[in-house]
Amino acid sequence: MSKQTWNETVSGMTWGWVGTRGTWTGSEADFSMAEMAKLGVNWTAIALSALQETPQSTEIPYWEAPTVTDDEVRAAIRKAKSLGMKVCLKPVVNVKNGTWRAHIGFFDEEVPGEPSWAEWFASYGKFIAHYAAIAEQEGCEMLCVGCEMVQTDKREAEWRALIADIRPIYSGLITYNCDKYQEGRVKWWDAVDIISSSGYYPIHEWEAHLDRIEGVLAQWNKPFFFMEAGCPSREGSPLRPNDWSLPGGPSEEEQKRYYEAMFGACAKRDWMRGFMLWDWPAKLYEAKDASANDDYCMYGKPAAKTVSDYYKSGQQPEGLNA
Repeated sequence: MSKQTWNETVSGMTWGWVGTRGTWTGSEADFSMAEMAKLGVNWTAIALSALQETPQSTEIPYWEAPTVTDDEVRAAIRKAKSLGMKVCLKPVVNVKNGTWRAHIGFFDEEVPGEPSWAEWFASYGKFIAHYAAIAEQEGCEMLCVGCEMVQTDKREAEWRALIADIRPIYSGLITYNCDKYQEGRVKWWDAVDIISSSGYYPIHEWEAHLDRIEGVLAQWNKPFFFMEAGCPSREGSPLRPNDWSLPGGPSEEEQKRYYEAMFGACAKRDWMRGFMLWDWPAKLYEAKDASANDDYCMYGKPAAKTVSDYYKSGQQPEGLNA
């Protein structure tokens, strides 16, 4: 199937975040991925981060700890494939001082003596090219070239050049994961094969945001799926599912309710290609401790059955009631 007519259903899960060195191989990692596959997952985004010092740093030392080693990346890809999953490799840059990557940014115009977009994109391009080569060698079906880089989205020329440089290295599908609410702000969607975004929308606003995204997609004639989507099992999180630090006690029911609403709304849209849900760690908590866990992972929680039922139904609306 050509990239232009790609119409697979992505019943996916993000695995391994943040990609801490030493955690992606061994019995715990193998167990984690095998448990994830049981939910009917047919795709996984294997996600790792490299750290730049500050939002204005221009070097991304992806070869340094704590980032996973190349051998770990290859092992994770091979494990996923052995379990029958297709793989999207997702290298992401984070900021060591804790600033969210969406705030990485520089002056619009080059100023002598100041850090610049040109310097940063030169380093970022090498970072993505490194993992693009691994993705090609290991047969990854998709590569995500960026995640929620909101301040970079306006740098159209640099993104087009980066993707053009990656094409000779990597022959599979290329996507960019824009942040929530940003789908209509990226002006270079024609450069990628698939449009993807982070679907952390309030539980009562799904229809409105899907209407908006549908309007964006009409401009580009590209397939779409949510490269991230999910909700912590925490009180109040369905109203602000993107906020991993929201105060509130653990609530498995809140997470389950959110997934039911999200799946129900998205199943009505014939252009929806699925989800790479957030998220599934390389080391799982004990199943007996699930009710006390208030994070995104749904292992051992009621939402796991909601996800499994939906994925195994082929992501059809009637599957929710099967």
